[in-house]
Amino acid sequence: MNIAPVTLEGTRVRMEPLSIERHFEGLCAIGLDADLWSWTLSKIATRDELRKYLDTALEEQRRGVSVPFATIDRASGTIAGCTRFGTIDRPNRRVEIGWTWVGRPFQRSHVNTEAKYLMLTHAFETWGCKRVELKTHENNQRSRNAMLRIGCTYEGLLRNYQTGETGTRNTAIFSIIDSEWPAVKARLEEMMRREPTRGEAAIPGAS
Repeated sequence: MNIAPVTLEGTRVRMEPLSIERHFEGLCAIGLDADLWSWTLSKIATRDELRKYLDTALEEQRRGVSVPFATIDRASGTIAGCTRFGTIDRPNRRVEIGWTWVGRPFQRSHVNTEAKYLMLTHAFETWGCKRVELKTHENNQRSRNAMLRIGCTYEGLLRNYQTGETGTRNTAIFSIIDSEWPAVKARLEEMMRREPTRGEAAIPGAS
């Protein structure tokens, strides 16, 4: 697993390695929306708090445990959101996709579906992962439904599993394993074929 910043280029979405210089202002424009953070462990309401959140992602990248991205809508060139690979476990070829948020103009659109497709493709086909995990708050039903919809398997509820600025939470855990990836990939490709530019499958509040 060559864990390094990488650009993932899709048909309508481009995942760019996160950069404060290139992406901070665009992320501020969409990321200071309280609704984005209602189910997360982070409490983001100001530019300084968002900068700290992004700096943490980049520090994790330097330590080789995360690969953060800015999500770009190719048609408009607009920054649509932010996400990352995290909790990277090289010996077990396991990775998490999370810390995902999509700005209000791009929610329930093509953006998150194709972003997940690009990241899962990279995880399974470039890194050779055996398992990809996704997590969310136990009460975030919208996120849970969206994970099931793209083909994730619900594995259970982990009690008092994560603690952050918003407190301690029970966490619902989902996964895709390598033997399931071909079917999940076909499912995502079908979703992308029928999904309009303002379509349907955002997963806010994951991780």
